[in-house]
Amino acid sequence: MTATRILSALCLAAALSAQTAPPKAPVDPALLPITETAGLPRVLLIGDSISMGYTLPLRELLKDKANVIHPPENCGETARGLKKLDAWLNIGAGKWDVIHFNFGLHDLKYLDAAGAYVPPDQGKQVAPVPQYEANLRELVARLQKTGAKLIWASTTPVPDASLGRVKDDELAYNEAALRVMRETGVTVDDLHALVVPGMQLPKNVHFTKEGYQTFAAAVAAAVAAAIQAALPR
Repeated sequence: MTATRILSALCLAAALSAQTAPPKAPVDPALLPITETAGLPRVLLIGDSISMGYTLPLRELLKDKANVIHPPENCGETARGLKKLDAWLNIGAGKWDVIHFNFGLHDLKYLDAAGAYVPPDQGKQVAPVPQYEANLRELVARLQKTGAKLIWASTTPVPDASLGRVKDDELAYNEAALRVMRETGVTVDDLHALVVPGMQLPKNVHFTKEGYQTFAAAVAAAVAAAIQAALPR
């Protein structure tokens, strides 16, 4: 085969590959890096897709008051938090003034051997409550070393028939988390208590736009209070 034919064959193969490759999913805007405003307090928002849902409205509420940064990924379960925490803490430059964090919905879910969401009798829970509590204690100890004001967000409700999760399982996880936060002196932002009928999507742990706005307002108030308390008197 001549060099010309080889080149043509390679180009054709590349073109066919491009046509059959699935399109890349767009990156959630909440996960994109931001340009920080110098001199403003730095707020790190650690959490799963629920936190991603209120990141953008939170930035609007705290515009010109704080730099709100979310790690460039869904922070998932506590085990992932332990693995990735150092990388998240090293985002950008400078110390963190406030860290608002949550883990829960990914710890209580059930997965099969392939990592697919399944009913409890067909899989294994990612982190049962005792392991979840132990992981949280380690995470809090590491976060406290940053010197930032810590705020824990309670895990929002698991509704009936949500895939891979059991209704109300978050209650036991929130009880364990509250025990850890009380013992370590971490402020609690009770997002679970804010949920009312109509805020949450049917058979789904996620929320409506209005629901995320409600969470953003609560988180903004908690963060603003933490920043105010840290100011010299």
